[in-house]
Amino acid sequence: MDFDYSEEQRLLADTLKRFLASHYTLDARARIVASEAGYSEEVWGAFAEMGLLGLPYGTEYGGFGGTAVDVMVVMEALGEGLVVEPYLSTVGLGGQCIARGGTEAQKQRILPALVQGQARLALAQTEVGARYNLRHVTTRARRAGEGWVLEGEKRAVLHGDCADLLVVSARTAGSDTDPRGISLFLVEKGTPGLALQEYRTIDNLRAADIRLSGAVVPAEALLGPEGEGLDLLEAVIDYATALLCGEAVGAIRYAHEATLAYLKTRRQFGVSIGSFQALQHRMVDLLISYEQARSMACLACVKVDSADAAERRRIVSAAKIKIADACRHVSQESVQLHGGMGMTEDLKISHTFRRLTMIAQTFGDIDHHLERFAACG
Repeated sequence: MDFDYSEEQRLLADTLKRFLASHYTLDARARIVASEAGYSEEVWGAFAEMGLLGLPYGTEYGGFGGTAVDVMVVMEALGEGLVVEPYLSTVGLGGQCIARGGTEAQKQRILPALVQGQARLALAQTEVGARYNLRHVTTRARRAGEGWVLEGEKRAVLHGDCADLLVVSARTAGSDTDPRGISLFLVEKGTPGLALQEYRTIDNLRAADIRLSGAVVPAEALLGPEGEGLDLLEAVIDYATALLCGEAVGAIRYAHEATLAYLKTRRQFGVSIGSFQALQHRMVDLLISYEQARSMACLACVKVDSADAAERRRIVSAAKIKIADACRHVSQESVQLHGGMGMTEDLKISHTFRRLTMIAQTFGDIDHHLERFAACG
């Protein structure tokens, strides 16, 4: 399998990296994180102008019809730059729900606005006690006249506070963990009965806990067939997991390069500490972790576009296991090799450590994916 990017993909990566290098310094990122919105409208508009938001969507919606590997190119650059804008939640989660499960009318209404940077989306599916079990849905939806009424709570919705539109999983039939009976609904920001409690995560992204108390949505808010949303939900989460692996690869590459540069400049006993053989061995181990992680991320991105459901689950879980292990290894080693400086707010490596730690847990930790991988036979 060829893991090299095409010329077009390399040009896209170079363009995005140049933009981030000049507009997304650590100081600029700190100002964005501290802002009320938690993301930059200017940066988001630039992403739209560069075509990043429309990369995986069809040309009929203003996109480019790109593959998951094309989007991985973007995710690597965003991971290296520690970008906090809601790219994954909009393009990799909410938008994918629309593209894969929406009616043509829903796609025509939402996707062009997403591509142009005028709509941000989020997927609200995590609940108390569910862990990573997508079948665990206690939020309920019942018919009411021409529409639906939603009741329940969702937790840790990534970028839920800045989303114009939420894709919410709710149960229309069955018990709390039945595979059937799960439906997806489109809930607009400002809907009566929708309340959000927003907060900042440890890696400086934004998230929200959401309460639905008699939130009424119209009949056309139903996304896909009633009661058959689990397969769509699994496919979208696997797609987003593959992209998240790509983001981890970018952050891991930065951690390795920054640590190597530090070892070459930090001097002790009259020489650079990078000349110590023991530290050279540790740096080689970091490079191996990076190369293995990148290979698995590429494989996962290929398979979410081409494999059947069973193979997709197996490969995505295998990739997430390897990526999560690499996140732990590289983040901890890079901070330790920087010494006390590695823990300071002024050094980007400390923020990279936090992001890699969170990526290892997002969409399933190692234990969860080991069980899932084993269940795939």
